[in-house]
Parts: sequence; C-alpha cells; structure tokens
Amino acid sequence: MVRLDELSVRDFVDELGFTTATPGGGSVAALCGALGAALSAMVAGLTRRKERFKDKWPSMEGITSRAGRLKEIFLDLVQQDADAYQEVVAALKLPKETDEQGISRREAVQASLKKAAEVPLETLSASEELMAIAQQAVEQGDPITITDAAAAVHLAYAAGVIAAYNVRVNLSQIEDEGFRLECSREVEERLARLKAGFDEMEVYINARLKG
Repeated sequence: MVRLDELSVRDFVDELGFTTATPGGGSVAALCGALGAALSAMVAGLTRRKERFKDKWPSMEGITSRAGRLKEIFLDLVQQDADAYQEVVAALKLPKETDEQGISRREAVQASLKKAAEVPLETLSASEELMAIAQQAVEQGDPITITDAAAAVHLAYAAGVIAAYNVRVNLSQIEDEGFRLECSREVEERLARLKAGFDEMEVYINARLKG
C-alpha cells in the first residue's frame, strides 16, 4: 500500500475527498505542519542567499535545520494518524460474543483509542515548535518573504488546533481517567501557548504589512 506522504498532491486531495474515513482531519493537520515547515525553510534559504542579511545567516541556518527535521516528523504523522484510526476500526470489529472476547475487545479498543489520541498530541507538540520557527522567520527573514513566513505561522496554528480537536474526540471515549486528565492538561497548555504566539504574530505581521 502506498503511503499517504508518497502520493502526488492531486492524488492526496482525491483520497481526502473519497467517502472513506482516512485520510481525515488528523492527517490534514500534520500536512499543514509539513507545509509550514517547508515554507519556513524556504524563507531561511532565500534570506541566506543575500549578503546584506549576513548577520541573520546563523539564525537562518538554525531554521533550515529545525524546519527540515520537523517536516519529516509531520510527514510521518500524516500516515500515523490514518494508521491509528484504522487500528480503532479494527478493534471495534473484534468479536464480543463471549465474556472473554468482550474483555479482549474492550482492551483492544481502549489501547487503540489511546494511540489515536497520542498521534495528534504529537502533531500539536510539533506545531508548537513550528510556531517558534515561523515566528523567527517572520521577524528575521528577508522582508520580501514575510507573507510566506506569515503563511507558515497560520499553518502552524491550524495544524495545532485541528490536532487538538482530534485528541479531544478520542479522549472522550477513553476510560483511563489518569490518561485523560494528563492528555487534556497537555492539550490545553500547548494550545494556549500556540494561540499566544499566533496572536502576537498577527499583530506584528499586520503592522509590518501596513508599513
């Protein structure tokens, strides 16, 4: 089976539009992150090509390195999210005619739901890191690339918000209260930091664009 991150753009979009459950919103969140990371790397690369921004080259090199690593993480999460959902579906299809089968099925469903929550939680975590990189690209990149860096900011925020939705929907079905509370706490803390960064950048970007 071809991995989602190996499809052409058109084929991925077509897959997304089919009436199958995957790929879905979680994979789209991760793809947003990958696109945002790639845009950040592009801004850094373009800035490093110009001698007048030589004082920014060290920070741009850092963006290039971090964005490249994040891009690969996000691309892998595109597939992981789809796989995690399929594991939930497979668990739900397990037999439950006997008490033993019922217990086994319940354990499998709960384990798969935890995995389905952990994957978008990783996407949210990566989105928070991407926001920091995109902020740096906005503030220190070549001014001519500011709208590209701004797009990375928006993609980081979209990736994180969508991922948070997917964590929450899976947590709502998980019986392990300790796991639920810990994940919920992490989601809210990361989302608050992500939104704070986004709001700050919105003000900064709009002020820059107004001249």
